[in-house]
Amino acid sequence: MMAIADDKTSTHGKVWSLCRMPFWQSGNASSSSSSQSLQPQNHHHQHVDGSNPHSLNTVSSVARSLLPTRRRLRLDPANKLYFPYEPGKQVRSAVRIKNTSKSRVAFKFQTTAPKSCFMRPPGGILAPGESIIATVFKFVEHPENNEKQLDQKCKVKFKIVSLKVKGGMDYVPELFDEQKDQVAVEQILRVVFLDADRPSPAMEKLKRQLAEAEAALEARKKPPEDTGPRIVGEGLVIDEWKERRERYLARQQVEGVDSV
Repeated sequence: MMAIADDKTSTHGKVWSLCRMPFWQSGNASSSSSSQSLQPQNHHHQHVDGSNPHSLNTVSSVARSLLPTRRRLRLDPANKLYFPYEPGKQVRSAVRIKNTSKSRVAFKFQTTAPKSCFMRPPGGILAPGESIIATVFKFVEHPENNEKQLDQKCKVKFKIVSLKVKGGMDYVPELFDEQKDQVAVEQILRVVFLDADRPSPAMEKLKRQLAEAEAALEARKKPPEDTGPRIVGEGLVIDEWKERRERYLARQQVEGVDSV
């Protein structure tokens, strides 16, 4: 089972941890060195001017962490999975995944509840600009009481990870284990329940996406149309050969009769 940290907790943790990094201490040291420039020896100034390689590495790593993460995929919905609230039933959600990068990208679903949830497809490879609608299945448990609890906090979460792949490669889940250093977390999706008996824009959108996903699945099941030249079956070829031979033998008999 995979443990996924909560979005809000991890975000606040990063903010507070950055406040304690040497990057901010170096800024204070720089201002301190400028205010005490008359002193003959200033260790703070040496710390900032690049004489300490370790401090430069620390500053560069902090600077990289402050840069926004470049996404390879665009999700719709962006950070939620909407499910109709039907206790005791297996319900479906949908999310559109589009490759917005200039290279082929492999994606894979992960969940904290693999026994009660599964995805179709669980992963795949998208060409630049290509998109797909993935269907997510989840079993909704009965609440402790008989009342609807749409606002109940669901602990189940889903995560989509991505990986840049070269052309010609086929999708296998082992790709993410073999190149784990290159795997990026695209988004952590939170479960949101919708009232199945009450119309809403989110419910209408979910129905449209599910219908589109079903249509795409049926299209993939159909055999490809034959657009090439028509190939005559073996039986037709044999029948035509027999007809030609019979006509030839009949003509030979006629010519033999005429020659007698």
